[in-house]
Amino acid sequence: MEHISFLVAVVIITALAFDFTNGFHDTANAMATSIATGALRPKVAVTIAAVLNFAGAFLSVKVATTISGGIVNEKAGIHPSIIFAALVGAILWNLLTWLRGLPSSSSHALYGGLIGATIVGVGFNGVNFNTVVTKILIPAVASPIVAGLAAWGATKLAYAITRRGNEKTTTKAFKTGQIASSSLISLAHGTNDAQKTMGIITLTLVSVGALPKGALPPTWVIVGAGAAIALGTYMGGWRIIRSMGKGLADIQPPQGFSSETAAAAVILTSSHMGYGLSTTQVCSGGIMGAGLGGPKRELNWSMARRMVYTWGLTLPAAATVAGLAAFVADQGTWGVVVVGAALVAGSGAMYLVSRRQPVHAGNVHDTAAVEVTPVPTPPATAPVTAPADATIAA
Repeated sequence: MEHISFLVAVVIITALAFDFTNGFHDTANAMATSIATGALRPKVAVTIAAVLNFAGAFLSVKVATTISGGIVNEKAGIHPSIIFAALVGAILWNLLTWLRGLPSSSSHALYGGLIGATIVGVGFNGVNFNTVVTKILIPAVASPIVAGLAAWGATKLAYAITRRGNEKTTTKAFKTGQIASSSLISLAHGTNDAQKTMGIITLTLVSVGALPKGALPPTWVIVGAGAAIALGTYMGGWRIIRSMGKGLADIQPPQGFSSETAAAAVILTSSHMGYGLSTTQVCSGGIMGAGLGGPKRELNWSMARRMVYTWGLTLPAAATVAGLAAFVADQGTWGVVVVGAALVAGSGAMYLVSRRQPVHAGNVHDTAAVEVTPVPTPPATAPVTAPADATIAA
């Protein structure tokens, strides 16, 4: 442990702080639909999600190796200040999108931060762009589409099978199923997302010689990352839960069960293959597919557009902020202090702004500002005027 300098310790703490923001930012992935349909009470939902996120962190390390030995070239001269800058970019973007209630990708924020800081710190040769394309960009485009199609088909099947059943009985059954399906997503989220912080910490330790190149995350790194993401999950990202639970579509229990099952299958399969996909994009794609597959074919296109725009901005925005942070941090100790102060000031400012209109377990179901727009269908007589775009309170 003689390699653990003050800067390395700061990077590890910052990485765990990112993991914490990842947890509360992505709680909605697993539990938004279960909370929206009433399958689980809000506090119970986030408690289950936290426990299973922690458990999921121990199931695999393939995604961690995609980061620590895949996205960046360990031999290019990566050093702790670069990784610190990458984390700063990722954390600030996570907090900004949380403040706006937008379900963006914590994973892509981290990837973008790492790419931007590495390019500024050591040059383009420090990034393995083939890995970025095959393990990040292609899954980013394909995974929400695959999850959406799977959820659409599952929703159609669910309603077809139960169309002659007793509504009260089938609703209760699907709510029970949602407990299992949302729990599976929580486990999958821990398996996929907690590994990303493991990879960052491992990369830091490799960069200072504390671990050999290509090393797997030590046990204490796995435990720390799992605990940080679990704690963040328990805090509950209520703003994003509200947006995903009712903001995209008015999800009913059959749709919730279908979207969660489809999303869990995609996430677990991708984690097994080492793809660092965005669980947020997968779960959002599943919700959109389930909304379109339901009997009312409802979807909030305004929220969907905002969400997709945010997805597209996440990687370059985090890369830009991290690149600037890397330039400053690379100036020496004073640069690292300035970047750290900027992180604390920016995080504190966004927290204070969020207190003006707090969203919590008690008002997460308040959907007064949420409108869901039905998909237009050919009218039988006269055209129907579409309602105005819906908006979500920040």
